[in-house]
Amino acid sequence: MKVILTGASSFTGYWFVEALSTAGHEVTATLSGADSSGAYESTRRVRLDRLRKVCNLIFDASFGSRRFLEVIAESGKIDVLCHHWAEVRDYRSANFDALAALGKNTKAIESVLQALVRAGGQSFVLTGSVFEPGEGAGNLPMRAFSPYGLSKGLTASVCAYNCERVGVPLRKFVIPNPFGPLEEARFTDYLMRTWFSHRTASVTTPAYVRDNIHVSLLAMAYAAFVAGKGKFSGDHLGPIGYAETQGAFAERMARECRTRLGLECDLELRPQTEFPEPLIRTNRDWVDRKALGWCENDAWNEFASYYQEKYTGHQTKSDL
Repeated sequence: MKVILTGASSFTGYWFVEALSTAGHEVTATLSGADSSGAYESTRRVRLDRLRKVCNLIFDASFGSRRFLEVIAESGKIDVLCHHWAEVRDYRSANFDALAALGKNTKAIESVLQALVRAGGQSFVLTGSVFEPGEGAGNLPMRAFSPYGLSKGLTASVCAYNCERVGVPLRKFVIPNPFGPLEEARFTDYLMRTWFSHRTASVTTPAYVRDNIHVSLLAMAYAAFVAGKGKFSGDHLGPIGYAETQGAFAERMARECRTRLGLECDLELRPQTEFPEPLIRTNRDWVDRKALGWCENDAWNEFASYYQEKYTGHQTKSDL
């Protein structure tokens, strides 16, 4: 298939392009910034350099812009438009502007969909978040998790409305909490950085039930979903990873990394007394890992190797 994907320089975006390319699809990845932009630094620059080897990169082509519409028109036949990009700046802030984000996420959406139809497009695949209102499983009522979650839910509604008007099938892929190589410095990176410093890692929210998933599994499921064949031919998929408490997930990581890295991986699970976020929020859909060709042991090996090299400059023995 011939695919256009937005948001490829993000953590999940990179892995999605990698999986699509490995599956034999031709991917054009549109990026909002210029090649020399300061937005592409550090880990994001590493992802960008790797993307050059597996797809056609188009810079200065933000979603809905004139240049973005030109990319669709100039690409010839397009099978699928994957809209993975979303406004995420300060997404954790309570002051995140959901309506401003909605405007950016859906800019010129009707014109984009009309251009897709002219290019022979068969579907519009939107990336959703488990933190949207009504997505996943968790505490009722299933309200938006945050202003960012609200923006994603509004984006899905606007896209669905316009897809129906233009006559383009909308298919939605929902991501939970991915982790793995080339990720941003969040929870799992904190654990690994702390353990490689031979210190005890503290988990301050061990009671929250979340859905952490290997990014390689998520990406393989995404590529299969975009292709829309067999068990992945539906219009909605939210793959489940490790749906468990954050404390249990941290203990799982410690077990896997002790075996592979020879570290102590000491943990302190602090008593949690405040719950400003929903207690439970996970995805719903189990995916056939064997059918995808995904191996959990290989994923943990890859994870350990990445962090071994990141924090010591050396590879694990299994990679030598």
